[in-house]
Amino acid sequence: MSSFADPIVDGARRARPVRPRRAPVSRLGLILMAPALLLLTLFFFLPVALTGVFAFTDLSTSTGIGRGDYVVTPTLLRQLGDKGLSDTDAEAVARSSVTVDAAGLARARAAGVDDRFLDEIERRFMGRDYEAPAGFVRDLRGLRTAPRRPRDLKSAAALFETSVLNQRFATSQALAAQLEAMAPEIAPAVRARIVEASFTGARFTTENFRTLATQKETARLVGNTFLYVGATLSLFNVGLGLFLAVVLFYMPKGASSLFSTLWLLPRITPVVLYAVMWKWFTWEGGFLPILADQVGLPSFNYMKGSVVTAWATMITLNGFIGASFGLILFSGALRAIPLQQLWASEVDGASRWQQVRRIILPQMRWPILFVTAYQTLSLLSSYEQIWLTTNGGPGRTTSVWALEAFKTALSNYTGNLEYGMGAAMALVLVVVGLALSLIYLRLFKFSELVGRPKIEI
Repeated sequence: MSSFADPIVDGARRARPVRPRRAPVSRLGLILMAPALLLLTLFFFLPVALTGVFAFTDLSTSTGIGRGDYVVTPTLLRQLGDKGLSDTDAEAVARSSVTVDAAGLARARAAGVDDRFLDEIERRFMGRDYEAPAGFVRDLRGLRTAPRRPRDLKSAAALFETSVLNQRFATSQALAAQLEAMAPEIAPAVRARIVEASFTGARFTTENFRTLATQKETARLVGNTFLYVGATLSLFNVGLGLFLAVVLFYMPKGASSLFSTLWLLPRITPVVLYAVMWKWFTWEGGFLPILADQVGLPSFNYMKGSVVTAWATMITLNGFIGASFGLILFSGALRAIPLQQLWASEVDGASRWQQVRRIILPQMRWPILFVTAYQTLSLLSSYEQIWLTTNGGPGRTTSVWALEAFKTALSNYTGNLEYGMGAAMALVLVVVGLALSLIYLRLFKFSELVGRPKIEI
């Protein structure tokens, strides 16, 4: 065997890339990260997962979280009547009958009815059935031990009534059997429909999304949300924030610091105090109505007095908060631009506008992308300023999707909080937010922004 090495093989070995060794996982690092991961799971991932689960249920305060029963109520029959249940079937379900049996006597004794009266009922009417409670009451009046007061007599007779209404059944089979016994003329399909609708517990369903897709209110909420997010984002969060950052960039340092601090006030002010200040500014007797009255303009409650002024107030008060956020980020990004580029452009005779257009804006794509994406998600999910000021008024003309989801799930005027519907509306916001984020990444060419600078190639 030759002792000389093959130069081709040696070159291939030298050209073979060496894989870097992976750094060992530090147990101490995992221990230190464990509390953060636990909090992240409990307060982010778990709520998101539960929202996704609840979105496909009809969970509400009326259903509860535990196991439900089957209950037919007059309200349920009216609701089914609106959906096509005939009056004849509804009357058959609501029909009551009387059966004198041991169970009825036991209920009467437990309710405190006179034992002598019950003993006489047992001797005279045991095992008898009445199609209508009125006939049973008429026979009871003929008993020697019957109560003298008509109310007491009817209360005692009601203990022997048999009815489907307002009775709790543990299973659907029990309710179906009772309906078949009480109203045999009802068709099996109608009976099954009543049994299904009478369940008081939560069920997995896609009805929430079907309702959102078909109700007229959805189109108005989508339009309001689009107007609110689009106007606030373009005029204030990005537009005004970027304009202020550029203006303060060319101002002296002292004046720039002062104005930057003043523009931070809307963001650092507590939201309740901020809303109260805007109410003082726009309500009757406030600064703006008094000023308008002095100059001869219409003076009224600008926050809720008209639809146009309500929208202007809502967008402006939210926009000032967003503009201060954009001002902070854009100002930091402007300081990262090398001043030599601006000095060189001045030597070439560039104006301020040309510097902004040709030098500053092209290098602000990444900050503009971040502010646009972040503030879009923030505005989609924000409702507290609207809730504390216009509350969706006048009427519901300024109500947006997030506010409606909050009211549906947590602040319903009817008292029946619809957790399932509120979770479905929140899930729609999550999907829309993710879709918009992907659109922004492609629109701003995210791959180029995070790639290697072309000047280094």
